[in-house]
Amino acid sequence: MPRSLDPETVPAPGAAPRQTRRYAQKRDAILHAAAALINEAGVKGTTLADVARSVGLMTNSVTYYYRRKEDLAAACFLHTIGVLDGLVARAEAAPDGPARLAMLLDLVVAHRAAMAAGEEPDIAVLNDVRALPAPQAESVFSAYNALFRRLRGWFDDGLDRADRNARTHLLLSVMHSTRLWIHRYEPRDYARAGARMADLLTRGMAGPGSGWRPGLLPEQAPPEESEVSPEAFLRAATILINQQGYRGASVEKISSLLKVTKGSFYHHNDNKDDLVANCFARSFAQIRAVQDAADAHGGSGWDRVCTAAATLVRSQLGPGGPLLRVTAFSALPEALRTETRRTMNRLTERFGFCLVDGMADGSVRPLDAGIAAQLVSSMVNAAAELPAWVPGVTPDNAAELYARPLFVGLFAPVER
Repeated sequence: MPRSLDPETVPAPGAAPRQTRRYAQKRDAILHAAAALINEAGVKGTTLADVARSVGLMTNSVTYYYRRKEDLAAACFLHTIGVLDGLVARAEAAPDGPARLAMLLDLVVAHRAAMAAGEEPDIAVLNDVRALPAPQAESVFSAYNALFRRLRGWFDDGLDRADRNARTHLLLSVMHSTRLWIHRYEPRDYARAGARMADLLTRGMAGPGSGWRPGLLPEQAPPEESEVSPEAFLRAATILINQQGYRGASVEKISSLLKVTKGSFYHHNDNKDDLVANCFARSFAQIRAVQDAADAHGGSGWDRVCTAAATLVRSQLGPGGPLLRVTAFSALPEALRTETRRTMNRLTERFGFCLVDGMADGSVRPLDAGIAAQLVSSMVNAAAELPAWVPGVTPDNAAELYARPLFVGLFAPVER
């Protein structure tokens, strides 16, 4: 016999639900359980039945609170945006941009420490928003755009719209990425990590006399590509996974993007998991090749890290891009997730080597190289989304708009 709905919250036929405290508690429990599941499996991989089981309800009880899975996923994303907006609002009490940034990051890492301690429930990562259909996607994008505009107001002085948008996207990207690496520290030390992030984002990384003069490396020619070549499948899958997540990028959608049949897909690929693993291998090989070329190019530690980062940002928007976003990690099968995280961490540490070399030769100021390397890696990875946030961005101006502020400071004036 199915479990009955809570009689305290069941409305009379045709009546709206009564917003009692018990109703709100159950609704919030469902919301938080769904956020945790979405973070693990993505929107496409989460079902209402999964959510119901995690809170001890029958599926039809969950549909009383959220009629469709898409409604529940949208509510999770809106909750996350609401949390972030609340932190931004509190930080606006500070007197200027740098002070607001320091307060915001302190609040962000404090909230994450509370989640690590079990004092606050986890919030949904905004990875899979594009997997939502209309009209749910519109409400979430509208809320995120409002948050984006609010933060963009911190960068008004002396910057044009493209610069403000690029710096706002950079700030949000490094904020979101903290969940990928901050767990390496004790929760009691999260505040210290946040303060070092704020210092890096405000003051940049340059040592005395170091300026932003990256030596852009020659563009790597992508492999010959036909609509059914292995490279074409890898690039199509990468684009779709970045947009719709691991489960949203179905075999049908990948095949449709290339205008080939499912049969053609399976002629070239054993299965989707192998294709996704190859997408990561392709992206990792591109990052590694640029890092190696920057080392071979020579120069100070500052020169090498700036050259590698600027070249990678440019290539994200070029014919060989994009790189696969690390946001795809969350819904991968466990074995693949572990290995890809390990490789990405190793590549991030390679940025750290350049920064340590730069501190030794004086081209990089004294800083926390581990955290700085994470910011560089996060910036490069999020550059894949620049066209959505910076109208008019091109491979030629992307590094100046987006990479330079990380290395010289988010509030540094433009020099063109």
